[in-house]
Amino acid sequence: MRSRSDGPTLAADYLNALEHQRRLSPATLRNYAHAIHALLGFHDDLKTLEPAQVRRFIAMLHAKGLSPRTLALTLSAWRGFYRWLARYRDFGANPVLGIRAPKAARPLPKALSVESAQQLLSPDEENSPASIRDAAMFELLYSSGLRLGELIALNVGDGRLDLRQGEVTVTGKGSKTRTVPIGAKAREALAAWLAARLAAPGEKALFTGARGRRISAGTVGTRLRQWARRRGLREHVHPHMLRHSFATHVLQSSQDLRAVQEMLGHASISTTQVYTHLDWQHLAKVYDQAHPRARKKT
Repeated sequence: MRSRSDGPTLAADYLNALEHQRRLSPATLRNYAHAIHALLGFHDDLKTLEPAQVRRFIAMLHAKGLSPRTLALTLSAWRGFYRWLARYRDFGANPVLGIRAPKAARPLPKALSVESAQQLLSPDEENSPASIRDAAMFELLYSSGLRLGELIALNVGDGRLDLRQGEVTVTGKGSKTRTVPIGAKAREALAAWLAARLAAPGEKALFTGARGRRISAGTVGTRLRQWARRRGLREHVHPHMLRHSFATHVLQSSQDLRAVQEMLGHASISTTQVYTHLDWQHLAKVYDQAHPRARKKT
C-alpha cells in the first residue's frame, strides 16, 4: 500500500516555523494556514501533488468566486510551503513553481455621458485669463483625446498646433508622434486663449499658470475638478476622463475602432478595444430603457 505524507503534521510544523522563525503577523499566519488547509482538503498526500492538479485546484477556487488577488496569495503560500518541505523534509520538485493566478479583470475606464460632457464644457460666467485658459485646455482634451502630459507639453510657435488646418501634433508614449483633429469649439477656445495668454519672458508653453510658466499636471486636475463642481457634475472628473469620453463618444458615432486607435495613439488595437465594452454598456442601457420586452414590470 502506498505510504502517504502526514499533511496535517507537516502543515503544523511549517506554520510553527513561520511563527517563531520568521515572526509573521497573526493575520498573515491565518492566511497561510487557511491556504494550506485548503490544499490538504484537495490533496492530502503532499508528495504526489502534480502541477496539473495545482492548476485544477486553483480553477476550482476561482469558480467559487475567489479573486485573482486571493488566488495569488494562495499560490504564494503553497510555493513557500513546498520550498520548506524541500529544504527540511526531503521533498522533491516544487509542483507550484511557474503556476500563476488568473489575471484580474481590467477595470473599464470611466467616461462621461454625452450630456455630462456638454454640461461640463458649457461657457464659464467668469471671463478671466485663467477661465479662458481652462476652457481651451478642457475643450482640447475632449476634442482630440490628448493625454494630460501631451497637453501640458504643447508649445506655441513650433507649428504643432495648427488652428487653420484644425489639427495638433503631439508626442505620446514610446516617443510616438501622431496628428489628431481639433473640433470647432476647441479651435474657438484655443484662439481666445492665444489672444489672452499670459507668459513669462521666453516661456514657450502653450498653457501657462499664474506665474506665466508651464502649467503643472496637478493644477490642470485641480482646475478641472473645480470647473466640474461649478457645473453641478457629481462625477469625480479628472483629465484622463475627458480622453476616455472622447474615445467612447467617437466610437459610438463612427464604430471605427481603427480610427479611434490612431487618434488615441495606442500601439495595440487590444488597448482600444476596452472602449467597445463601454459602448456595449451604453447600448445595453438604451435597450433596457427602450425595448418593450426588456423593461421590468412595475
